[in-house]
Amino acid sequence: MTNINVTDLENSSKQKKGRLIPILDQIQAKFGYLPEEELRQVSTEYGISLVDIYGVATFYRAFSLKPRGKHLISVCLGTACHVRGGPTIAKEIEQQLNVKAGETTADKEFTFETVNCLGACALGPIVVIDGHYFSSVKVKDVKGIIETAQNGFDKIDSVSDQKVFPIEVSCARCNHSLMDSRHIVDGHAVIKVTISFGNKHGWLVLSSVYGRDKVESQYKIPDEQIVQMFCPHCHSELIGGTTCSECVAPMVPMIVKGGGVVQICSRSGCKGHLLDLGGASIG
Repeated sequence: MTNINVTDLENSSKQKKGRLIPILDQIQAKFGYLPEEELRQVSTEYGISLVDIYGVATFYRAFSLKPRGKHLISVCLGTACHVRGGPTIAKEIEQQLNVKAGETTADKEFTFETVNCLGACALGPIVVIDGHYFSSVKVKDVKGIIETAQNGFDKIDSVSDQKVFPIEVSCARCNHSLMDSRHIVDGHAVIKVTISFGNKHGWLVLSSVYGRDKVESQYKIPDEQIVQMFCPHCHSELIGGTTCSECVAPMVPMIVKGGGVVQICSRSGCKGHLLDLGGASIG
């Protein structure tokens, strides 16, 4: 009987998921959702079963199997948020947008969804729009939140956002850790990648505390400059198909330890970011 190495199977599964996520990300960016015919083509070309593909596509809320609006708004209806008025908030959003949960507005501007839990029960009711997090939401706040999404999130003060926590990430291509414990920022090991812009090629480190925007680099990066980021191990470019909802620059995907994907904007000075921990997208 052949001995099956469980560790090898687990590593193979992680590598397959890491390879699949950027592919689905590119399809989502092109079509706005994941068409069935495109997923079947991925299955054929990459030798990945449709079961595995749909498993990843349905696990991460960043992906959708049907067309979505420009903005995705989610309301938590988990137990804690429910007792704090989550259903009332959801009803107000439905009235403001004139849609039901799971639907997209006629102008394709908003898609509204409800979720079971966003992992921040003490701060409910929770509303998330385009990866931006709003806590303790009241009915009177709903209209302003929707208008903020329409006008852009650049005016939000990230210091007042209490949803900050450290994450560990790896390359979406080779699954090698991107953490560097030799350099500490905000009390934690940094995320280190290789970057390129203009005729410059060097290193860049980012705070691993999600919600912070501390960046250090070998060369000064001009404001508004879009930089290419690469894995320092396999040298693959860290690029997906998603564009920043704030400045439309390419987003840079990384795999979060324990499951999930974090994406950051590649434009210097832009604070666009999105964290998808599987079933819950928060910012």
